[in-house]
Formats: sequence, C-alpha cells, structure tokens
Amino acid sequence: MSLFIKKPLEQLLTQAGDSDKGLKRSLGAGNLIALGIGAIIGAGLFVRTAEAAAEAAGPAVVISFVIAAIGCAFAGLCYAEFASMIPIAGSAYAYAYVTMGEFTAWIIGWALVLEYALASATVSIAWSEYLNNLLVSVGGSAIPYEWSHSPFETAMDGTRGIVNFPALFILIVLTLILIKGTKESANLNAIIVFVKVTIVLVFIALGWGFINEANYTPFTIPESTPGHDNWREFGWGGVLGGASIVFFAFIGFDAVSTAAQEAKNPKRDMPIGILGSLVICTILYVLFSHVLTGIAHWSEFKTAGKEASVAYAIQTYMPGYEWLATLITIAILAGFSSVILVMLMGQSRVFYSMSKDGLVPKVFSELHPKYRTPFKSNWLLLVFVGLFAGFVPGSIAGDLTSFGTLFAFVLVCLGIWVMRVKNPDAPRPFKTPLVPLVPILGILVCSAMIFSLGLETLVSAGVWMAAGLIIYFAYSKNNSNLRKGN
Repeated sequence: MSLFIKKPLEQLLTQAGDSDKGLKRSLGAGNLIALGIGAIIGAGLFVRTAEAAAEAAGPAVVISFVIAAIGCAFAGLCYAEFASMIPIAGSAYAYAYVTMGEFTAWIIGWALVLEYALASATVSIAWSEYLNNLLVSVGGSAIPYEWSHSPFETAMDGTRGIVNFPALFILIVLTLILIKGTKESANLNAIIVFVKVTIVLVFIALGWGFINEANYTPFTIPESTPGHDNWREFGWGGVLGGASIVFFAFIGFDAVSTAAQEAKNPKRDMPIGILGSLVICTILYVLFSHVLTGIAHWSEFKTAGKEASVAYAIQTYMPGYEWLATLITIAILAGFSSVILVMLMGQSRVFYSMSKDGLVPKVFSELHPKYRTPFKSNWLLLVFVGLFAGFVPGSIAGDLTSFGTLFAFVLVCLGIWVMRVKNPDAPRPFKTPLVPLVPILGILVCSAMIFSLGLETLVSAGVWMAAGLIIYFAYSKNNSNLRKGN
C-alpha cells in the first residue's frame, strides 16, 4: 500500500461532526483571537526585536516584521480555509493527511513537535530566568542557582545546577489548568493577554515621546560595519536575515487551528481567530520595534541588549519611568505563560488527532470522563517537556522551533493548492484568495526564511526528522487505522 495513502475528506468531516464523543466545543471567536495573541506575543517581541536589530536589520527591523508577517499571512490564509473546511484537531497534520497522504502527514506531525513541545520547554526555561530577574529587582534576592538551572550549567563561582524548579513549576500549573478544561484555559489566557497587551501599549505610548530620530539613520546596517560580514547581516539582505530572526515572534497563530474541534462555530470563527490575531500582533510588533529602535541606537543592543534590551532602553533613555522596566518583566512573564499554555494545548491536540488515526498510541486520545480533555496526553507531555525544561539548557532548542513551524507552513500552502485541484467542489466557508498565487508566495517566503536559519539548525532538524522516520516505519505505518481499514 502506498506511503501516500490519503484519508478521505468525508471520513474526516464525519469525525469532526461527532461532537458528543469528541472534544468539547466551548470556544467562540473572541476566545480564538485571544488564544492566537496568547501564543504569539511572548519572547519574540521582547527578546527577538533587539536581537534582529543588532545582528541583522538595524532600525529596518520594522520591515523585517512586515516581511515575516507577510509570510505568515500567506500561510494564515491557507490555514483559515482548511480550518473552516475541516474543523478538526490536528492542524497542519490533519490537513496533510487529506491532501498529501499519511507519510507527509506524519512528517508534519513530527515537525510540529519542534514547534509546540520543544517551544514549551524553551519558553519555560526563559520564564524561570525572568522570574529570577523580577525577584532580584523587587526583593533583592533570587532562587538559588542550583534550583533554577539544569545539571549541565555551572555558575561563575562553581555552583552546579541540579534542576530548574521554576520551569517545572509553571509547566505543572499550566498542565493542571489544561486538564481542567479548554474553556477554563481560554479564560485564563484571556486575562494574561489583557495584561501583556496593556503593558506593550503603555511602552509604545510613553516611549514615543523619547524617540531620537537620529537613531533611524542609516535605516539599514551599512555593509562596512565591523562584525557584519555575511550578506544576511547588513543592508537589505540583513532585513531578510532579520525577518528569519523575528519570525519566531509570530510562532503560535497556527496553534489556533489545533483548537478547531473545540470551536462553537468553526466555519466562521476559525478564520477570524487565525487572521484576527495575526493582524493585531503585526500592528503591535511594528509599533513596538519602531519605538524601541528609536529610543536606543540599534548598535547598543549588541552589548546591552538581548534579554534585557527593553529594560535597558527604558532605564537609560526614559528617566522617571524606571517602574516601566519592572512592568515589562511582568509582561514578559505573562507572555511566556500564555505561550506555554497554548503550545501545550496545541501539541496535545496534534497527538490526539494522530492517536485517533493510530499513528501514535491510543493513550494520547483518551479523554477525561468529566472534562473531556486529553488528560493522559497532557500528563505524558508534562513528563517529556519537563525533562527538557528541568534538566537541559535552553540553548539546546535553538532555532529548531522556527524550522518546525516554517516547514508546516510550506506544506499547508502546498496542501491548499492540491486540495483545489483534487477537490474543487468541496464546501469552503472561507476561501483563500488568488489560488495558486497566494500558496506559491507562502511557499517561497517561508522557504526563504528556512534557508536563512543557518546550516547548524538545518542539520539538527535533519537529524530530528530522521528519528521521526524511524518511528514511522517501526510503529506508525504498521498501526495506521487507515491501512487496517478502520
């Protein structure tokens, strides 16, 4: 039987319509937009903005955000059609199963682990670091080094880490909330989104008055700048390189599509949730990056920036507003929390869908008798993600999260094109405009950003995908329900 055996669209729609036995439909359009914003605004905005400006784009990082957003918009339009057409958990994995077959679907599902599970671990480690920063700035003391770092990390005084307890703590709390119910998780996420968006708006409003127009000249990094020898580190090539860096800031809007089977009216609300969250966050990102690079010169972020870039700009160039730096740290913690929440939910829903198809063990699709959430999957993910978060340094993940996301985007764009050819008459509550132009542009832009990630990341991603192939041929192919005729 072919590796690319396809799941019939009718079978998937029947599965999506079985709401009595499946996941509980409890999310409206507002909840979905908040989920998107919750997943998008996090480390990317507060960390990657200064990093992209200092290493590649300079003040033109605002254009980098626009380029990354355009790539996401092309993919988002394709996601919106699929999500309204096939309102089922599983996101890009489920769409690929219908359009490009089981083998491609497995590859996407495995790549999504990089986006969701690995991102959850990485962000929880960053959450731990920022919690310590907040404790030091407010109370003057931090959690002891050995209880907030992995065993592979050693302090300057020789203290070796034991376990990153704060990272484990936030993962446990958010997992318990996810098990309690999707509606409860969405409500908590909405509160967090309100807090962090409010603080971002306060920074934009107050920081605007401290902009120094001279910081915008030159707009891109000059070719002769020391330390910027690669074409991706100066000029308009640097703007594209910056786009591959800040793309991390957009990761998450596709997580909205994993909740399609829990939306009250997915045909209407899924496109609103996906595209609405993307538009809102793009506007905030452009304004935020314009203000940040206007307050401080981009070159300063090479030495003073990265994690503390926003706080540095406030404390150095906004006298009298030092309190805002503390609020920014709170916003970052809130942002990280909602990102972890949505990513953990997204990963469990992808595994739920894969489990229903027999490609991963049945335990991942067993629902709680009361809350109708995949609670066993949540617990297993907590163990997997927790091992990374508690005992592995955050630098291990690198840009693998971006690779997994971009790879899924490329295949979703391709899937829309295939679906239009193979199933032209299928009902489409939302239609991606200008097909095949929009999918082709999405493929090109996202592919360009993949190749901008660097050789080391691509090699690591290749190793990860090879491991996935071993699992597929050793287990998934033999247990596929579609191949068994179930």
